Amino acid sequence: MERYLEDYQKRRLTERFDILTAVNILKSQGYDDDELIAEIIRVFYVDLDTFNEVVSAAA
Repeated sequence: MERYLEDYQKRRLTERFDILTAVNILKSQGYDDDELIAEIIRVFYVDLDTFNEVVSAAA
């Protein structure tokens, strides 16, 4: 995943499909469920309610 130097450069993830895609990419890179949220918020602004729904549905 891309790394940004400044918070204002982060993309917003609010759509379920986009969050699911990001989660799948992170899992393919070896991140487990406990590490997902920490990593994803480093890279994106995330709708946490939708993120939790996506992770719960995937489990």
